Amino acid sequence: MGASPKVSIIIPTYNRASLLPVAIDSVLAQDHSDSELIVVDDGSTDQTADLLKSYGSSLRLIRQENRGASAARNAGIKAAKYGLLAFLDSDDRFAPNKLTLQMQAMQENPHYLVSHTQEIWYRNGKLLNQKIKHRKESGDLFSRCLELCAVGMSTIMARQELFETVGLFDEDLPCCEDYDLWLRTSVEHHFLLVDHPLTIKEGGRPDQLSRQYQVGMDRFRIQAIGKLLDSGGLDLEHERLARKELVRKCRIYGTGCLKHGRQAEGEKYLEMAAQYAE
Repeated sequence: MGASPKVSIIIPTYNRASLLPVAIDSVLAQDHSDSELIVVDDGSTDQTADLLKSYGSSLRLIRQENRGASAARNAGIKAAKYGLLAFLDSDDRFAPNKLTLQMQAMQENPHYLVSHTQEIWYRNGKLLNQKIKHRKESGDLFSRCLELCAVGMSTIMARQELFETVGLFDEDLPCCEDYDLWLRTSVEHHFLLVDHPLTIKEGGRPDQLSRQYQVGMDRFRIQAIGKLLDSGGLDLEHERLARKELVRKCRIYGTGCLKHGRQAEGEKYLEMAAQYAE
């Protein structure tokens, strides 16, 4: 298979000085050392700057004004030196052999542009049993990516070519930007699954985007599906599936808005459902 490829690992972070060392240390402790670590500080105002300085040349630091997770990841992608990219959220961590196993799988399957792994989930320090629907799968994931975020951000390893093909993260989305990107990816590309729990996720904190946007998160997924339909690049089957899921999500979200007294918003999404159901 030739020499082992090199990988750029990208960690975006914002005001997580207390959590960031666990993520960084999990990368620096990998049994595959032929890599670069890029940390994008998205305008932190806590002790993040001092913390990152303490790591010296162990990482490459990019600082920018606070523009959100999408912009931070995009900055890392543009700065990356190597042809393989891995992503790690600043509140997650890698298992020690994550990069080695995933890079080996990518070498053995050169026709795949993107791979992901299984995850281990903790919430408030307690191990969670994942539901079957959250188990990661291989191959054509378009229908699953429509339903939910079927690909974990911190599990991803992708070739630079993928982003040249499908584009970068949508910086207009404050949440569900990963749902949007992997949905766009799944239209044309299959996902390689490295079927080992190589990413460890920590949840249950109020600073997480999934908590901040817990009420109304589906409106961003609706926006992503609508954008995909409006692009005109779907074949008939993909368009049928996308319309069906958009209608389902609009009806659920619109009905929820009405129940909680948000009349105008509810009517807007129910009208959207009717339009796409035609």
